[in-house]
Amino acid sequence: MIQKINHIGIAVKSLDEQIPFYRDVLGLTLTGIEEVAEQNVRVAMFEVGEVHIELLEPLSENSPIAKFMEKKGEGMHHIAYQTDDIREELSGFREKGIRLIDSEPRAGAHETQIAFLHPKSSGRVLTEICQTAGGSQ
Repeated sequence: MIQKINHIGIAVKSLDEQIPFYRDVLGLTLTGIEEVAEQNVRVAMFEVGEVHIELLEPLSENSPIAKFMEKKGEGMHHIAYQTDDIREELSGFREKGIRLIDSEPRAGAHETQIAFLHPKSSGRVLTEICQTAGGSQ
């Protein structure tokens, strides 16, 4: 079952250029920066109450984030919803005829398992389902 919004992903050209705005201007807490090799991105995560802001910087031109920015520029990339059983969620989406980008969970930032729904099935908003390390696998 979907529990809450986990984070909002924002595509940026440079973490170094954008982090000061979120940290110093908005006063958000930077909880970490990491590279996610499978996604070919560098990620900075900020806390905003129970929700996080995830800045995504492409590590190469082949990164999905780089391709996104070629078409749409910097800005909101996706909304991520948290679940305690990502495999069950994906199965339910398939049964409802939802088009999936990921039919199986894959590794995400901060030890999560993630999967994306196709924007054509979710009101033109790229939707991520994520399961934190504490959820069932």
